Amino acid sequence: MLAVCWRGRIIVHMSSQHSTQNGSDQKLGQSRKFSSGSAQAALSRRQVLKRTVLAGGAGVLAAPYIVPASVLGRNGAIPPSEKIVLGGLGIGGRGTHIVKWMLPEKDVQFVAVCDAQKSRREAVKKLVDAHYGNNDCAVYADMREFLATRTDIDALIIATGDRWHAPATVMAMRAGKDVYSEKPSCMTIAEGQAVVDAAKKHGRIYQTGTQRLSEANFVFCIEMARSGRLGEVHTARAHIAPWDAAELTHDWLPPEPLPPKEEIDWDLWLGPCPWRPFNSTYTRGGWRGHYDFHTSCIGEWGAHTFAQAQAGLNLLDTSPVEYQYVKNSTGDGMVTRFANGVKMILHREGWWKGSCGMRFEGSEGWVSAADRDKQPEVSNPAMLADFDKIVKEYMERTGRPMNHARNFLDCVRSRKPTVANAEVMYHSMATVHAANICMWLKRDMKYDPARKEFADADANGFRSRPMRAPWVI
Repeated sequence: MLAVCWRGRIIVHMSSQHSTQNGSDQKLGQSRKFSSGSAQAALSRRQVLKRTVLAGGAGVLAAPYIVPASVLGRNGAIPPSEKIVLGGLGIGGRGTHIVKWMLPEKDVQFVAVCDAQKSRREAVKKLVDAHYGNNDCAVYADMREFLATRTDIDALIIATGDRWHAPATVMAMRAGKDVYSEKPSCMTIAEGQAVVDAAKKHGRIYQTGTQRLSEANFVFCIEMARSGRLGEVHTARAHIAPWDAAELTHDWLPPEPLPPKEEIDWDLWLGPCPWRPFNSTYTRGGWRGHYDFHTSCIGEWGAHTFAQAQAGLNLLDTSPVEYQYVKNSTGDGMVTRFANGVKMILHREGWWKGSCGMRFEGSEGWVSAADRDKQPEVSNPAMLADFDKIVKEYMERTGRPMNHARNFLDCVRSRKPTVANAEVMYHSMATVHAANICMWLKRDMKYDPARKEFADADANGFRSRPMRAPWVI
C-alpha cells in the first residue's frame, strides 16, 4: 500500500511487493503541470518508491517514511511538486546564458537538454549537474524523442540557430510546453504567424528573448516615449548588427567528411532547411550570412530594437507600411514609416554606445539607450530625475519585474501574457522581414500589416519558404 504525503498531508507506507525498482528506468521527476485554466500537481511515484526502500533489500517497512520539511515547502523551500520543470533545446553559447539566468530561480528544476551536437548537450549537462550537485540532467539528440518522452517538462528554452526557432517552438507547443525562444524567433512572416497560431490553439505561454524589454535603462526610454513625456514622437532609431549583411549568400561551403551521427546528426541540424553537404564551419556559428540559416544583420539585432522602438511608439500591434531601399549591402540608414507617419530609421553604427541601441525623438526632447550606457542619454539631464519613478510605475502598472527570465516564469504560473509574447514577436519580426525583402529586391516596399501582404508580387513570394519534410509546420 502507498499513501503519498503531499502539501502537508499524511505520510508514506509501503508493502514489500513495491520495494524494488529497475534502476535503469527514467526518473520522471516531481513536477507541476501548468495549463490554461488550471494547475495540476503530481508527485512522482517512482521517486517516492525509491525514497522508501530500506537499505538491505525487500523487507517490509517497519516505520513510516517521514517527508522532510523542505519537501513540504517549509523554511522557505519550494516543494518539488510546485517547481516549474524546465528543459533546453539547442543550447549553445547564447542558450547557456539563458540557462544560467534560470538555474538560480528557486521554483525551477532543469532536468534535460536536447541538441543534435553531442559536445553542446554534454556541456549543458555538465553545467546543470554541477549546479545541482548530481548527475541527473538527461541528454537527447532527437527532439522528437525528447518531446515524446519528457511529458514531465513544463517549459522549454529554445536557443537553436535561427532556422529552428519557429519549427521547434510549434512542435514544443503541440507537445504541451511553454516556450522561451531565442531571437530572431522566425525566419519568415509565415513562421511568425505559425507561432502565434500555435500559442493560441494550445494555450501556451511564449516569451521571445528580447530581454531589453525587461531592463531598466531601456524601459525608461520606452516609457518616456510611450507616456508622452517627449511630446509628439516623430522618429525612432533602431540599431542593426554591425556584422554580416542584409544581402545574404546562397552559396554552399565546400563539402567535408560527415562526422559520426552520435557526434552530430547533420540531418537534424539542417532541420527544415534545404539539404546541403556538411561543413563544420556551419556548426561553429558560420551559418550566419547564409540565406537558408540566417535572418541577416537586420534581424540579428533588429529583433531586439524593433520591438523596443514599437513598444515606445505604442505600435506593438502593427508594423511599418513603407520601407525605403538604401544602396548598401546592410540596410544601414533605411527609413521605414508607420501608418501614422512616424519614422523608424535603421542604423548600423555611429549612434550607439554598445549593442542594440534605440532612440526616441519628440517635440519636447529625446532619449536613447544602448548596452554600454550606465544610464540613458537624454536631451535634458533633468529627465533623469524621474528615472526610478518611471521604472517603478511601469513595474506596478504591468506587474512585470526587471528580469526577462523571471517574467517568463511568473507567466508560466499565472498564464498571463509575457512582455515579449507571440504577438509582440510577430509584429516586430514582420518589420525585420519586410526590411530584408526591401534589401533583397533592391526597391522601395509597401506592406499592409493587416492583410499581411506587400503591394509587390515578388515580395509576397518571400513571406514564406518551403520547408524540408518532415519539419513542415
